[in-house]
Amino acid sequence: MNLINAIENYIPYNEQEAQDRVEMLRRLRSGEKLYFRDNAAAHITVSGWVTSPDREKVLMAYHNIYDSWSWLGGHADGERDLLRVAEKEIREESGLENFTPVSEGIFSLEILTVDGHMKKGRYVSSHLHLNFTFLFEADTAQAVRCKPDENSSVGWFGLDEAIEASDEPWIRDVIYRKLNEKLRKFFS
Repeated sequence: MNLINAIENYIPYNEQEAQDRVEMLRRLRSGEKLYFRDNAAAHITVSGWVTSPDREKVLMAYHNIYDSWSWLGGHADGERDLLRVAEKEIREESGLENFTPVSEGIFSLEILTVDGHMKKGRYVSSHLHLNFTFLFEADTAQAVRCKPDENSSVGWFGLDEAIEASDEPWIRDVIYRKLNEKLRKFFS
């Protein structure tokens, strides 16, 4: 996937996506090194919104750094096939093995602020995640497990329960609500 083309062809769902799309394109066109997290100001990340086939539940992990229930995902770390990065992160963070993308295209895009924090004994400065979310589906009967160095629990939540479970107000109120609205509008 040529990321600039994918973003140019992406139809924003709301004003947040429209504004973030403009900034993502600006940064990518500038030649800024965004695929690696050694760019301390901003870098590319991916998330997977993993739903049940009936679109009634979503898989979330209790993220140790953010001390909150959260979607699954991680850094591109140089990889340009962002859908494959999302699949890798879902496997690593949840133990889920059998899941499929609902679409190979971007489901959502957002620029996320990350506050400074400690990771593996080192301070990580505040920065931006230029995040691309992909939509997946999986059977809720599959076994899941946590990844202790990143999360302490993994579980399925009803769509509204997933929003309520998050302790990150902006992510909860803006991003997760948007994801669920889009899910209900386009895939129910």
